[in-house]
Amino acid sequence: MMNTRSLKNLVKFAALCGLFLLALPASAHISVMHSVGGFQAGLLHPLTGLDHLLAMLAVGMWAAQNQRPAIWLLPLVFPLMMVAGALVGMSGVLVPGIEAGIAASVLILGLLIAFMVRLPVALSACLVAVFALAHGYAHGVELPAGTSGAWFGTGFLLSTAFLHVTGLFATLLANRIASRAVSLQLNRILGAGIALAGLYFSAALA
Repeated sequence: MMNTRSLKNLVKFAALCGLFLLALPASAHISVMHSVGGFQAGLLHPLTGLDHLLAMLAVGMWAAQNQRPAIWLLPLVFPLMMVAGALVGMSGVLVPGIEAGIAASVLILGLLIAFMVRLPVALSACLVAVFALAHGYAHGVELPAGTSGAWFGTGFLLSTAFLHVTGLFATLLANRIASRAVSLQLNRILGAGIALAGLYFSAALA
């Protein structure tokens, strides 16, 4: 159980993490080291932009707030549907509004976490699937020239899974070691921070 002092320290730590994250590139859609191999480029790509990074962490965090089967289904649906989106992006099909969709995914996931919203499993999976398609499409479009699509995809799938697991287990651990009041407060703070980042991404596109 955490006391008030521990809670204040935890909030300060979360705030510092937020400031650090805001110092990173706001968009994931930058050149991703074309000189490295496809696997390495794919592995690093989800980590090169705050929008992708926050969305993938948020999927794991939101899954942790839900009961089975959503707790394992959501982190599974996202990478699978991201592959589908990446294939569309690699095919050269033009899909408008992808950047707005990615920004919206960060905003909505942040709000779902902050308010600890639990939707029916099917609806939750569909919502995550739509977000995953947008993120996957962006990855597919940005496949570095001359790299293997299969190796690039393997890399970003592993990186995505790592981010999901990180968000999932960090939330489960915090819920386990902290009191319910502290856990609720932490979820609200982190969810609100993610939502604010999504709002910033949306405003930057206007």
